This record gives sequence, C-alpha cells and structure tokens, in this order.
Amino acid sequence: MKRYLSLLFGLSGLLLLACQPKDPALMNSIVINEGWQFSEHGKNEWLPATVPGSVHTDLLANGKIEDPFYRLNERDMQWIDKLDWDYRTSFMVEKPLLKRDRVALDFKGLDTFADVFVNDQKVIATDNMFREYLVDIKPYLKEGENTLLITFRSPIKEGIKKYDANGFVVMVSDNDLATLGEVEEGKKVSAYCRKAPYHFGWDWGPRLVPSGIWRPVHLKAWDESRIENLQVVQHEVQDELATFSAIIEVESETEKPATYRIEVNGQKAGSTVINLKKGLHTYSLDFDIENPKLWWTNGLGEQPLYTITANLSVNERTTQKEDRIGIRTLELVREKDDDGTSFYFKLNGVPVFMKGANYIPNDVFVSRVSDEQYRKVVNTTKNSNMNMLRVWGGGIYENDIFYDLCDEAGILVWQDFMFACSMYPGDEAFLNNVKEEAIDNIKRLRNHPSIAMWCGNNEILVAWLGWGWKRNEEAKNQENADKMWKAYEDIFHKILPDAVESYDPSRSYWASSPSSGTGIKADLVNGDEHYWGVWWGKEPFQTYATHMARFMSEYGFQSFPEFKSVKQYALPEDYDIVSEVMNSHQRSSIGNKTIEYYMLLDYDQPKDFESFLYVNHVLQAEGIKFALEGHRRAMPFCMGSLYWQINDCWPVASWSSTDYYQRWKALQYYVKKGFEPVLVSPYIDGNFLKVGIVNDELREINAQLNLRMVNFDGEVAWEKSVLADVPANSSASYFDVNRYDFLRGKDSYQQVLVAEVLEGGKVIAKNVFYFRPVKEMKLPTPELNYEIASSEGGYRITIKTDQLAKNLFMTIGDEEGFFSDNYFDLLPGETAEITLSTSIAEDQLKEVFKIQTLDAAFN
Repeated sequence: MKRYLSLLFGLSGLLLLACQPKDPALMNSIVINEGWQFSEHGKNEWLPATVPGSVHTDLLANGKIEDPFYRLNERDMQWIDKLDWDYRTSFMVEKPLLKRDRVALDFKGLDTFADVFVNDQKVIATDNMFREYLVDIKPYLKEGENTLLITFRSPIKEGIKKYDANGFVVMVSDNDLATLGEVEEGKKVSAYCRKAPYHFGWDWGPRLVPSGIWRPVHLKAWDESRIENLQVVQHEVQDELATFSAIIEVESETEKPATYRIEVNGQKAGSTVINLKKGLHTYSLDFDIENPKLWWTNGLGEQPLYTITANLSVNERTTQKEDRIGIRTLELVREKDDDGTSFYFKLNGVPVFMKGANYIPNDVFVSRVSDEQYRKVVNTTKNSNMNMLRVWGGGIYENDIFYDLCDEAGILVWQDFMFACSMYPGDEAFLNNVKEEAIDNIKRLRNHPSIAMWCGNNEILVAWLGWGWKRNEEAKNQENADKMWKAYEDIFHKILPDAVESYDPSRSYWASSPSSGTGIKADLVNGDEHYWGVWWGKEPFQTYATHMARFMSEYGFQSFPEFKSVKQYALPEDYDIVSEVMNSHQRSSIGNKTIEYYMLLDYDQPKDFESFLYVNHVLQAEGIKFALEGHRRAMPFCMGSLYWQINDCWPVASWSSTDYYQRWKALQYYVKKGFEPVLVSPYIDGNFLKVGIVNDELREINAQLNLRMVNFDGEVAWEKSVLADVPANSSASYFDVNRYDFLRGKDSYQQVLVAEVLEGGKVIAKNVFYFRPVKEMKLPTPELNYEIASSEGGYRITIKTDQLAKNLFMTIGDEEGFFSDNYFDLLPGETAEITLSTSIAEDQLKEVFKIQTLDAAFN
C-alpha cells in the first residue's frame, strides 16, 4: 500500500493537470523514481530498489552482498552478471490522462539488454546503454493501477550469443578481464555489447558488470505536438551583434499553424508562425543577441551563459524546450607548417594551449555518483588551472550535469565516442545501433559551449597498426582481418563523421586518438600522441620533455592512494604492496614492479609501507612535472598536454591525480602549479642549463627573472637577475648557460636552484630545480615550526623551517579536510601559509595534525 500511495501522490501533478478541460501545457512529464522493487528473474523475491541505480548497488543496499571494493570482494561478485534481473513498479492512470493524444515512457538510460512490459505487454526491447528510448504506451494503459516491469537480460549471456554468432572473434585488448569474470572459455564479450567498456575491467578498474535503470525514467503525456530537440546554431559574432538560428525538431499529430517564439534569458528575441507538418520535422527561427559577451576557457576570461527558450504554441496551448549556450568561436586548426601539420584549438581567434587531463567515470556504478562529486572533480579541474578534460572512450557519455559544470567553469571537453582498445562487429544491426547512439548523444550535447570536438575512438588505430593486431589477424585469416578493418572504417570513417557532419557540423571530428589523420598512424608531427615510453618502456622521466608531438593527449605514471584511503579498503595485514589485496587493487600487469623500478632510480628504499605510499606520490608528481613543463615549453609546436588521468572509478593503484575518494595526491598539487598561467621552468637541454618562461596570458609581461643557488640551510651561494619582456601567449628561454660551467664551484649535493619571475616587484611564478636525484642529495633533517589559527571554513597554518624541508606533507589522520598546498619544498627564510578546509574542532586538529618530510621516509 505504501508503494502504491507514493506513486499515486508522485503522479498527482500529472493527474490534476490531466483533469483540467483545457490544460495550458501541451506536454506534461514526471519522473518515475519511487516504489521500485527488484528480484532475480523468475524467483519473485522482491526487494526495494533505487532508480536510477543498478543490480549491484541494490544488492548492496539490501545487505545481500558485501562492498565490492573492499579487499578481495570483487572476486565474489562475478555471479551477478550471469543472471537476469527484474525491476518493477506501478502507477495510477485516470480517464483524462487516457484522453491525451500521446502517452509515453522516456527511458534516459537502460543498462543494457532490457525487455520492457506495461501491464504484461512487451513494449520494447533495448540493447544499448548509451541510447535514449521513447516508447508509446497509450494502447497498453488502463484506468486505475498500471504495472511497469523491466527484465534485464545478463550482459554476459547476451554477449556470448553475439560472440558465437559473429563467425569469428574480433580483437579485444586484455583490459576485458574475462578470466577474472569467470566467463566461459574466457570469451571477451565487451566488444559485442553497446555498454561501457570499462565495466568489463581495465588496467585501473574492477571487473563488475552491472545492469539496471542507470538514468531516469519519465512518464510523458502530450497533445498536438512536442518539441523533441532544440539546436542553437551560431552564425556570426561581432562586438555589437551575434546572430543565431534556433532549430526545433517537432513531432506533430496534425497539420496546423503554430506560433514559434524564442526567448533569451527570459526576454523575447524572435517569433514567427509556422505550419506544422504531421510527423517529425524541423523548423528554424533566426534571432540576435546584442553586445554579446564571449565565453572563454578557464584562465582567459569569463564564462557568460545565455538561456535560450523555445516556445511552441498551438491553439493557445504551449510547450517549450530550454538550453544554455556560450558565445564563442572554436576551431581545431590543422594547417601545414615547416614541421608537419598543426593540431591546436583556436578560441575566439586566439590559439590556446590545452592544459588538462583524461577523465574516466567517477565510479564503476555511475548512477551513484552524486552532483557534489561532479562539482568536486570539475572544481579540481578549474582550481588546478586546467582548461580541458578528455572524456575517454572506454567510459560513458557523461551526465548532463558534468557538461553544465564544464560550461560554467570554462573547461573544454574533448569528447570521445564510446569505443576503446577493441575492434568491433560490422553487421548491419550493430552499425545501425551505433548510428542511433551517435545521433542521440550529439543532439544531447551539441549546445554546450564546453564541447570542443568529437573523437571516434581511443587507441584502436594504433592497436591495429602499431600493436601487431593487423599483422597477427592477417596471419591467422586474411578474410576475417579484412572484415574487422571494414567494420572499423564503417564506424569511424563513415557513420560517426557523417553523424557529426549532419547534426553538429560546426565541430571537428578526429577519427582516432592517437593518430595523424583519418586512418594514419600517429607520427609526432601531424597529430596527437599517447606516450607510454615512460612506464611501459621504462624510459627516463626526462624523455617526457623530448618525446614531443603536436598535441600530447595521453601520458602518465602510477601511484597508490594515500594511506588514509588504503585503510578504507584494506586491513593492516594487507599493508604490503605485494600482498594479495594490494595486488588485486593494482590492475597494471607491470604495476608494482614498475613503480619500484622508477623509485629506486631516484630514491632509497622507503622504510615502511606508509612511507612507500608517500614516496610513491612524490615520485609520480616529480615524474609528470617533466611532462607538464616540457610540453608547455614546446609551445607552439606542441599545443596540448592532457595527462592520464584525473580520477578513479574505485580505490586502486592507478595513474590518477586524485583517488576514488577524490583526495588530492601530490600530482594534483604539482599540476596546479605546473599549469599556472605564467610558468618559470629550469631544465637541462643537452649540455646546457636553460630557464624557460611560458606566458598563457593574452598580455605582454615586463618581468624580471631572478635566479639563485641556495644551500639547504638557506644561504645564497649564487644569484643573478635578468630582465625579461615576455610576449603574450608565448614560450621562450630567458637563461642559457653551459651546465658544467654553471655548476663549477657549486655543491649540487646540497644546493637547489630557485627561479622566480617578478612583475612590479611581485612574484608571479616560482620553481625549484635540483641537479641530482634525491638519493644522491644530502637531505637535512629540518626543524619545523608551525602555528594554527582559526579561519573561515577551517584553519590557517603558518610554517617555517631551519633547513630544506623536502616535499613537506601534512595530514590530519583519518579526518576529512583539504590543504590548499601540500607536498611542497620549503627553504629557510620562507614562510608557507596554508589553508586547511575542515569541520573538525581545533582541539581535535591539534591531536591529529602531522607533518612529515622526505628525509624521514628512509632508514
């Protein structure tokens, strides 16, 4: 009865409107999110369910399984994806609702193989997690209570059917963890399912393959007409005027005149009378915005957004569709030059270096990612001086809120279609499914100013041409290899670019990342690059600054989560990187050994597990620092640096800069500094010591470059000042000397080079450079003095030292809080003022607050 009543009241607004003789609204919609139950198919053992949600999260909420992320629990969850599952609810319908012209269910996301029944009548079968489905259900409704049942068929069983029916096995990378998933004969079925590839495992993710209603379900009822979609097309932008067309896609039940009106921020901008045609058709209305305010990326300007509302009135009844836009020009510039072909984004006429990261889903169970988690990751991006995220092709087309937040923060989105590290089937049904998926998501996302480009896939071309896939498949069976490549061409050279051209022609399409063009292997001088020589190739970190492409769209190095995070998924008996639990939360085949290999090049062996985690964080950050700075110094040859990756989908050792719990690792603090608008960067170039200055600001800076060699006890052993007129949007070297001559008479074992850029006497950029690895330096044991004072939202911490405090790391035990800076170096004579945002009491803070420095991490 409780479930029945909650749905009745949930639909009361729709029922009341339906009872009015002349409802002023043509369309009414409500969300069906209450009263849901689920059961293993055929067992009728019904339990409460959350919608949106998934089978795994509902089993967890009902105490039927343990936390899949804890210790080794993931292994015990592999039975779930082999079963079919039912979800059900009911809703009330009264006679006036049945008099509406149309009544439909609007499914925003069904994961994945679903049969939908209304009053025991099958209304649709779905097979694509990424599509939206609008289903007419009026013929199946009755007055009174109506039932809605969704049966989710096992994605593994359905995948096996498709796998077996294909006639040959398509190439799939080892990221599909079929063996861990206990799939019969180890069949990798991910490529046959239009479902998030990372659900089947990845080299940073678990093997947990969910099913369920992962996005909202709406019940919609309308008369006459409905607006299916609103597209805002920008034409010309000048200082005084910007011109647009608002194109609505309208489904009409009859042919009759209607009034089409456009509003901008609630004010009328245009109106016309249109003659509606029966069926689905488009109608356009031109409008202007006076004195337009341009949308800029983070760091270059503001992000004004305009709300565009399309109103359609038929017989004095109205329906509307609303969206937000930002006014800007953006193009991916591909022009021949002396080096090859450029690859850069020009925003409002300005070439912009892209500073950012690759982004994966925030959880393997995406429906439980909260709005606050989305805000946190986008705020991290913005506060770290980034201007781009790449939504990687092995995850999902993200929820609307993600793109809304990127619009507001000035973060451009490199948007992959959801294909990664796999060849795909080429049958007609699969290709048609892909086409509809592309259309759905292009239409949904195209009005966002944050969308920079569409990319066909992640690493499939390089796998085919560079990983041996083509050679191996041709050796086995030329005909099957030809079929695989034809499917590739059909999807990535025809279907997807055609969809972009038809539905979002103002944006660029890039067929595969990395590549040098459509079907052309990456070659450094003509396109983007994924560089994994550091990590997989065990090349030195310094290679980041020399292995350079026009756009570096992937590179990275691993670290474990911090100790506080590890304690949330492991027990003390697991605190060893070679323990079974820690190995299970490390999915790279070379992970732990590679971390240790690089660590011992620069550091001594850490004294214990907690120290290993700390040094690992520093190692990752210092390594990626070579890349961040090297890529920026190479501007304008290189015009983008997107490291792998900003986030995690579960607690794991990975390449992320923030862990699953969204805690900043050392790398995130280094990224924030490495991506500051003005960067000063000392570096070694062959036999020379150079100091580069990078200026992303759109103004010239009349600066002074101050350099000094400082002993670890704070004494200045050498100093020099250089005047530097730094042009807008530029990179150049402002100090160049033979490094051996420079170091003559200096003690590189216990001295550090400090570089500062001053403007008007104020430091606007600072960096430090060590000439030797840490294990060769004579690190002192500093005496730190600090004071803690209350401030708004937390505390202000002031720190001083008597000797070099290397990679000073502050923690507050297992309490939650955020330090404005951490893992930094502090020299005598300097004062660090750090903000700690936390809600804990001052007495408690004094008990848990701890500072450690790198010297104490070793015996």
